[in-house]
Amino acid sequence: MKVIFSDAAEASFEIIGDYIARDNPSRAISFVIELREACAGLAEFPSRFPLAEGYENLGVRRRIYGNYLIFYVVAENGVTILQVSHAAQNS
Repeated sequence: MKVIFSDAAEASFEIIGDYIARDNPSRAISFVIELREACAGLAEFPSRFPLAEGYENLGVRRRIYGNYLIFYVVAENGVTILQVSHAAQNS
């Protein structure tokens, strides 16, 4: 299955990387790579993660990666990553 990144998801990676880079530029790069790999891993068994509370009717799922939440939908043509955000932003 193919993984597609929305424009909002791409912007999320940039924001997360910029934030981490303030303190540790090399870790910012490696962490964004890890986040992207976590997203890419959704290509296999994408339905294993739960539907996001409040968005069940839209089919939005949520994967937790460290302190980050990956929001995505599964369709016939692949998995679309909608947004990645720090868990504190969603509480």
